[in-house]
Amino acid sequence: VSGGALRPAPWLRQSRLVTERTGRIHGLMRDRVLHTVCEEARCPNRHECWAAGTATFMILGDVCSRRCGFCAIATGRPRAAVPDEPARLAAAAAALGLAHVVITSVARDDLPDQGAGQFARSIAAVRARLPEATVEVLTPDFRGEDSCLAAVLAARPDVFNHNVETVERLSPDVRPAARYRRSLAVLRRAGELGSGTLVKSGLMLGLGERDDEVTDALRDLADAGCRLLTIGQYLRPTLAQRPVARWVPPAEFDRWADAAARLGFLHVTASPFARSSHHAGEALAAARVRERARP
Repeated sequence: VSGGALRPAPWLRQSRLVTERTGRIHGLMRDRVLHTVCEEARCPNRHECWAAGTATFMILGDVCSRRCGFCAIATGRPRAAVPDEPARLAAAAAALGLAHVVITSVARDDLPDQGAGQFARSIAAVRARLPEATVEVLTPDFRGEDSCLAAVLAARPDVFNHNVETVERLSPDVRPAARYRRSLAVLRRAGELGSGTLVKSGLMLGLGERDDEVTDALRDLADAGCRLLTIGQYLRPTLAQRPVARWVPPAEFDRWADAAARLGFLHVTASPFARSSHHAGEALAAARVRERARP
């Protein structure tokens, strides 16, 4: 991870755990020809998660049809979707004994349904192999098309996640193919379509946002029906991506977590290394406890 001209902050040091499980996940993904966002996006938590025996599946290939300024995933012309991918994913999840399965994807603007059908088939395949597991999807915005959202939500994921990533002012530069307001509309519609599905989103800090803009984003997400939230530090994956504007101290993340809790979020994960799928199962469990406790 490089911060451009900024020297890494001392609180960003991590140990790289390597265990037998790490090698097992490498081998399993290779043998089943599957991708993980852990590797493709160079997630800073991948060593911890793999050492614990968990990973986040990335469907529909490893080439994205969009080019976001923060993301290390390759961009270009994606390959054709593979029909048996959902079955292979479910088999891998079963082999790992996952209790919470997180499925994301590259953006597939080239496909008629933008990949929504593959999400639905993957959810169904996991349900068939692991009926006791919970399932979380982290999707692109599907360009706001209702039919795509309906297809994913009809498969009844436990969590529907779509990240706004940053504040409204920075969104055109950070996510040039997306729209901040469109993402909010996707989240709102997911809440309307998803019976029993919790809606989730995420923000990165350190891209040049102001405090008042973060406050506005938290309010926008709460108003859109989000009930789970992650807030993490943007870490530049390679020199090809947007530089870090500043390192956000841990105490500031605590402050934002408190602000979000006051807005009614059921669970907020806010820390420098917070990411959408990091400890996602624990976040869902905690959110459900709070949901049941509410009058």
